[in-house]
Amino acid sequence: MQKKTKKLIFNINVFRFLLIPTILVSTPFFNKIQEAKAGFEFQWDQNSGIKRLKWFQKENKKRFRNKIYFFLRPVDRNTELLRINLAIPKTFESDLKVEKIKFCNVRIGGFENRTKCIDDIPADIEINSQESGLRSLDIYPYKPIPANKESYAIVLKVINPKRSGLYQFHLYGQLKGNTVLSYLGSSTIRID
Repeated sequence: MQKKTKKLIFNINVFRFLLIPTILVSTPFFNKIQEAKAGFEFQWDQNSGIKRLKWFQKENKKRFRNKIYFFLRPVDRNTELLRINLAIPKTFESDLKVEKIKFCNVRIGGFENRTKCIDDIPADIEINSQESGLRSLDIYPYKPIPANKESYAIVLKVINPKRSGLYQFHLYGQLKGNTVLSYLGSSTIRID
């Protein structure tokens, strides 16, 4: 009788040492805890006239080299575009050079792929600076940008500004048949 009780107690102890660590290790998998990456989140006012455009930046730290993509997806344009204007905020203090700006047909990255320019689109690029400090880029593609299922991007290679914050870029386009620029959307870049 003693042998059976000792063996039973031994089995319970072994079972307890195996069961408790298994429960402790698997508990985090059952609690799907969502972590916030930032203490402050910027959300758009959905009722205003601002349309969100997709964008991507490689680096968000101040004074770092950065490559910023401003996407023009098929959803963002209804007709052919003859001219594109990117309004740069006054507080985004970074040197812009025409050699470091390009317009390309882009593959938008995701889980398996990286964002990458597939081929460059020939275009004339002008940097406009006004006395009030406002700057903008005018891009004149040699051929109109068609309203097809391909995505396009304006790519800026810049050094991030000294000041951290949110910078809102506005994108305008001259649609085929119009002489004025129409609002296409806005992108908000964050620099930490």
